[in-house]
Amino acid sequence: MAKGLKAIRTARGWSQDRLIHEMRRFAEQRLLDIASAASLKTYVSEWENGRRTITDRYAAVLRPLLGATDAELRGADEAPEPQADGYADLLSRIDAAGSLSESMVPSFLAQTELLRTMDRQMGATGLVDQMNGHLAAMEEALTFAVLPGTRRPIATALAGASTLAAWQALDAGAVDRAWRRYELAKKAAQDAESPLYLAHAMGEQAYVLADAGRPQLAVELVRDAQRSHPERQSPRLRAWLAAAEAELCAATGPEMESAARSALERATGLLPDDGEVRDADMLSIFLNTGHLSRWRGNVLAKLGDASAMEELYASLRSADETFVRANSGIHCDLTQAHLARGELDEARTHLQKARLLANRTGSVRYRRRVELLTGRL
Repeated sequence: MAKGLKAIRTARGWSQDRLIHEMRRFAEQRLLDIASAASLKTYVSEWENGRRTITDRYAAVLRPLLGATDAELRGADEAPEPQADGYADLLSRIDAAGSLSESMVPSFLAQTELLRTMDRQMGATGLVDQMNGHLAAMEEALTFAVLPGTRRPIATALAGASTLAAWQALDAGAVDRAWRRYELAKKAAQDAESPLYLAHAMGEQAYVLADAGRPQLAVELVRDAQRSHPERQSPRLRAWLAAAEAELCAATGPEMESAARSALERATGLLPDDGEVRDADMLSIFLNTGHLSRWRGNVLAKLGDASAMEELYASLRSADETFVRANSGIHCDLTQAHLARGELDEARTHLQKARLLANRTGSVRYRRRVELLTGRL
């Protein structure tokens, strides 16, 4: 129990008093009846030391507030999926799954798109229940889909949704959940016979390794993704993977500066000049010249290159305001770039903006970066 709620609260940088305040505010906004602040103080202490179980009533408040699952809150294993009971039930599920590729898959894709839009603008923490239910419905459908022609469209939809769920989990500080969601995405991509989704899941999963302190292994994984049927990868995906390699190389240290610059050049050369923002073959990929310019600024800032400043300010001027989390990243990069030049006042200004955006989306990942940069001021 102590490894559940307490770890999640601490990763978010909240005291018990702050958690109680946020619980009360959350409940008031939704007209929910919960205990007084004084009683909650006792509850939180007992939840964290294992003397009291978090009831469903309070779990329904804590899950969207902290971006955590029931299992993470309670420090328990995920509940096993219910088993089909008897042949009649089994055949009923198989028959239902058989009709999904034509009727329900477009709905699955539309739901994923809605969750992606909400995540981009508001952050991931409040979407944990919706995303868990969304994935569970697709996993259930895939489990009982028999023939490849039925399985492939469901598996493709699941692969795209799982990478989104994994990135949301990583942003919320739920590292184990993020890793497992990427594994689910990879398996779904293999079932879908889709090298695009497999490579994308591998490329994003590399960031979990980098955040965990294994940047060299992360570089190896993203390079392996690029070698996974490159002839079947779209140009925009190949550019995305090259840019990811550049960022991960830059995070490894000065010894990989040349590799980082080389990967950036490849990304620039691979990116289609078609004016599109997203990959027509894979809607999970957002990458155009503006996004790549922001990415280049990030890499150059990590390398301590003075030209990062120009790239980052250009990206800030043209940034899409709906990419709230990404804009927090731009301000973090500008903070780093100004720090490298000893311009502390400018660094503080951008760091404050980064902190506000990270708090707005509830991003644990960016809060950690903000705190690291704060320690340098």
